Amino acid sequence: MPRIDFYVLPDHRENGRALLACRLADKAYQLGHTVYLFMPSEVQAAALDDLLWTFRQDSFVPHERFPLTGELASPVLIGTASPAEVNAQVLINCTETLPENFVHYERIVELVDSQTEVLAKSRERFRQYRDRGFTPETHKL
Repeated sequence: MPRIDFYVLPDHRENGRALLACRLADKAYQLGHTVYLFMPSEVQAAALDDLLWTFRQDSFVPHERFPLTGELASPVLIGTASPAEVNAQVLINCTETLPENFVHYERIVELVDSQTEVLAKSRERFRQYRDRGFTPETHKL
């Protein structure tokens, strides 16, 4: 049964949730976990791909876009494909919807900021997880 964590930013900044996704992917990678960053669009996936190279000067997070072009996968994958298609331990959900077939992940990470629509959709996902028998944790940053 996966652990589900909602990380709540205190405000809304242009790249706030994307930067948080980078920090959490970096932390998971440092701990030896594989990560899938589930993105709502190819444009946002490309932007996050670029941001992972530059979000912190001293970090290196080996990552690539999914679907893969080669045989071996980097520890961190970014894509818009259904999480059911990706084999990783940690799913960072950067979309506004409940990820399909999320139960094969060890951990699900949801990113929230203070935008009214983002808050409403994240509350809905929180309820959906609870209705399926999970106990999500909330972390206010």
